[in-house]
Amino acid sequence: MSIADDTTPEPGEYASPPCFMHELTPNFQPQPVRDAWTDVCRWRKAERTRLLAERLAVDAEERKNRSDRIAAALDRTMGKVSGRIISAYWPFRGEPDLRNWMIKVIERGGRIALPVVIKKGWPLEFRIWSPGDPLERGVWNILVPAHGPSVQPSLVIAPLVGFDGANYRLGYGGGFFDRTLAAMRRKPFVIGAGYSNAAIRTIYPQAHDIAMDAIVTDE
Repeated sequence: MSIADDTTPEPGEYASPPCFMHELTPNFQPQPVRDAWTDVCRWRKAERTRLLAERLAVDAEERKNRSDRIAAALDRTMGKVSGRIISAYWPFRGEPDLRNWMIKVIERGGRIALPVVIKKGWPLEFRIWSPGDPLERGVWNILVPAHGPSVQPSLVIAPLVGFDGANYRLGYGGGFFDRTLAAMRRKPFVIGAGYSNAAIRTIYPQAHDIAMDAIVTDE
């Protein structure tokens, strides 16, 4: 379904270690806190592996049907798009494919920006994309706009590996979206987009985790 290759990054090559463990100083954390962090990170890694395996097992036709339902739900949630900059994403590892929906947003007067990883440990950069614009392989071999200035989206659609009832998102473990949202001067409205069977009881949110404003699924 995805044009990008499902290439898993080498440990520590691009993504930050899971749960921002590298940004804490363990020696200054009480032992129970360090143990809790370790347990949460271990659990998240296992849950991420399970959810990704389930997602990749869905056949192409069913994935397209689910993606179409998610696109329709996004339209209902977002309302008017004319004049707005909306950050979407290029599909990766079985994520909902919203590329046709992105084109329709542009046709309705909106602008689409795609997230770009600039450097390990840095916030994402958002670059405007339109059909026909040159793309290049970025981190994890995902296609990203080759050129263009950084823009500030008013709405961000974040792909979900998993999510809970409090709208917390389980991602790939790099922390890029949380880091980016925390660094923004004006917080955009953030919608998590994913499949309904990615729902879990809790992701055990930590201090750095930022809840989505809304979750949209194929249900």
